[in-house]
Amino acid sequence: MSARNSNANKAAARERLREERERQAKRDRTRRQLVVAGSTVAILAVAGGVGFGVVQANKPSHWEAAKDAKAVTAPKNTSGANGTTVIIGKPEAKKTLELYEDSRCPICATFEQQVGATIQKDVDAGKYKIKYVGATFIDNSDNGEGSKNALSALGAALDVSPEAFSAYKTALYSAANHPSESDDKFADDAALLKIADSVNELKDNAAFKKNVESGTFDAWAMKMSATFDNSSVEGTPTLRMDGRTVTAEGSKNAPLTAPEYTAAIAKALAG
Repeated sequence: MSARNSNANKAAARERLREERERQAKRDRTRRQLVVAGSTVAILAVAGGVGFGVVQANKPSHWEAAKDAKAVTAPKNTSGANGTTVIIGKPEAKKTLELYEDSRCPICATFEQQVGATIQKDVDAGKYKIKYVGATFIDNSDNGEGSKNALSALGAALDVSPEAFSAYKTALYSAANHPSESDDKFADDAALLKIADSVNELKDNAAFKKNVESGTFDAWAMKMSATFDNSSVEGTPTLRMDGRTVTAEGSKNAPLTAPEYTAAIAKALAG
């Protein structure tokens, strides 16, 4: 092999090597650019996701928004500011029994199951009328929605008639339908509507169903709940007449049997 050919071959090899190194360098640059671009997209995606999550977390919940609502649709058969005055009974009844209840309250359920029929009999007889005040504090302690949702559904029943309201409240508190305090059953519209099927005025009532499912009276329920919160009442059930708490004899609690209630209410009516 001549020296000339040898030098030429070496030069050609070096040129090929140089070209290959340039191609490799170009591929490396392209790869780095793609990695950087991908990383930037990922970072932006994560940042965007975090930002979206923060925005969503800071958005008021449905019930918070209902609580702050300026426009409130109140049920029929109500009066007062935002329709939060609910009176059940004969208008001519001279005495008014204030009744404070939370729909999820197990003691309220016991009270209604044991005493509810006696109260209804007295109200029908015109001995007194009921001023109902609904509470939702159990939702706050248990992070639920059942008290609020049931109160809104009671508003939908009241929109039908006071009689439908009373019958539906009885059905909600019945042994067959009332859940344990830890069970947020009433948060489910379907459960509330199923219970309503036991009330003649509410069964197959399209307007009632629509109002429950669309939350027509959610803001009203929150205003009603605020009425309870702004009272001096600390628990449920609580009964008041003429500004005085009605309790079982020798107790600070509401009477939970019909005989205890009859004795306590007779004393309150006489006072």
